[in-house]
Amino acid sequence: MPQIGDNMRGAGFMVLAMLGFTLNDALMKLANVDIGLFQAIFLRGILATALMGILTWRSGGFSDRRAAFDRHLVLRTIGELAGTVFFLTALFNMELANAAAILQAMPLIVTLAAAVVLREAVGWRRYSAIAVGLVGVLIIIRPGGEGFNIFSLSALAAVFCLVLRDLATRQIPRNISANFISFYASCAVMIMGALVTLFGTWQPVSALTLVKLSGSTFFLLTAYFCSIQAMRFGDVSFTSPFRYTALIWAVLLGYMAFGDIPDLAMIIGSIIVVCSGLFTLYRERKLAISRRRPIGPGSP
Repeated sequence: MPQIGDNMRGAGFMVLAMLGFTLNDALMKLANVDIGLFQAIFLRGILATALMGILTWRSGGFSDRRAAFDRHLVLRTIGELAGTVFFLTALFNMELANAAAILQAMPLIVTLAAAVVLREAVGWRRYSAIAVGLVGVLIIIRPGGEGFNIFSLSALAAVFCLVLRDLATRQIPRNISANFISFYASCAVMIMGALVTLFGTWQPVSALTLVKLSGSTFFLLTAYFCSIQAMRFGDVSFTSPFRYTALIWAVLLGYMAFGDIPDLAMIIGSIIVVCSGLFTLYRERKLAISRRRPIGPGSP
């Protein structure tokens, strides 16, 4: 079991990962002022794919050529493609903190989907937490309210697509490296952006826009690295709750970069979603400990 120092180091990496992902989102949102969605996806994809290709090559991730045809990898990539489009569509048209808050429902939906699709055991407490968390999401998107629009549904659609991605990831053979999986997804997203851009209007790309996209790529890859390090250093049950710091970063960056101020409904809904997610993580940790506890005359 990792020592306290390792857990704290893992938590630090997780906080940095969430900051990196949020900075990536903010820079992509800023780049969208000058260029369209798919052009931004394509240009960022060129940089990300090139860097991931180098990392994958250096780590020997291209050694198994059959890996590209693994059906779970293909399914994961489909979820990644759709999730990227839906989330960036929402991000470019709504407040950064609101989009991030809806995305925090992912752990809850992953737990529900794992129970339904993978037949993982989920008790009534976690089902109740999921239901409460979904109420929190409804408070954030406010269906029928003044702040409700199609982009709120786009953010919610992104959640379900990314859940598909995560479930498929669990089924990918362990001999396929994480670097290759990331490269495969990055390459697919880049190609999708290129194909859609062919049928649209190419916007002139300024030096400042390239700086934003380069920064976005840097923070995205840094976030991936930090999230991997977080899992390697600390207990998953200890480091996972720190994922919710993404919401704090989103509120701060949303205010500093775009002047966004969260309203009361967003704050209340976010608190409900985060508390539900933390309770779910607590129950998963408690059940994992109970499964490891020896049963017999001498057991506590």
